Amino acid sequence: MCVVGRSFVIAMARLGFAIVAPVSVSVAAQAATIIPAAAPNPATYADLADLSDSAPIVLRAQVRKLVPVDAARARGVRPGWARYYVEARTSALLSGNTALGEALRYLVDLPLDARGKPPALKKKDVLLFARTIPARPGELQLVAPDAQLLWDAATEARLRAILAELIAPGAPGAITGVREAINVPGTLAGEGDTQIFLDTASGEAASITVQHRPGARPEWGASFSEVLARVGQPPARDTLAWYRLACFLPNALPAAANLSDTATSRAQAESDYRMVLGELGVCPRTRR
Repeated sequence: MCVVGRSFVIAMARLGFAIVAPVSVSVAAQAATIIPAAAPNPATYADLADLSDSAPIVLRAQVRKLVPVDAARARGVRPGWARYYVEARTSALLSGNTALGEALRYLVDLPLDARGKPPALKKKDVLLFARTIPARPGELQLVAPDAQLLWDAATEARLRAILAELIAPGAPGAITGVREAINVPGTLAGEGDTQIFLDTASGEAASITVQHRPGARPEWGASFSEVLARVGQPPARDTLAWYRLACFLPNALPAAANLSDTATSRAQAESDYRMVLGELGVCPRTRR
């Protein structure tokens, strides 16, 4: 197998990753052919959401050629991995309205097996998460060195559901922190509400409400609008709202957050926050 030459690597390094020839491909016109896959993809919901949320273009392609890049010229590759130049053929555009070509080229980092070999990808379909290169028509760059997943029907179905969630009206936005956590006790023992107001990347409102009623277990809910959360209906696991909270809320209320005035109310707000984190559960990822 040949090694990519110095001139090509220098050019690709300046570009980022991949190159394609421009041909119009419309998302609406795509009707992806789903065929049975040999094995399920280990990618988690968070893996797919991380990549999808940062990728202007998501597509499916078939690998036609895989060529190793000289290790001396492949900077930043993690141990046990190697960088490859890939030639592929576009199969379907899953997200993004742009001009793509049938012939596709890009660079990707792949894990090596015990023999120092990459996964056997030739003639197999992969999912790519990419962006266009400004002022370089027909070129793509993967949003991360490893932003390529082996395709299978189940993974594409999960991915399409995530892409639909991301573009839906009122879709939950990215959470960047906790701004305020206020507990207001009720008139009866064991009664009260905790409001947790969140910071978002877009500046739009987001909050969590925890409600306490005498003789009942606490209930909570989340809102990604100015309307307060509806308690008793927390986000279901592996949904965009769950992902925004479970994968990005801090492990404890920040010291800089505005908290309740009294020690008792602060303690209740902190307890409610821990309860919410516990019910959300961990955010598993397979990618580094």
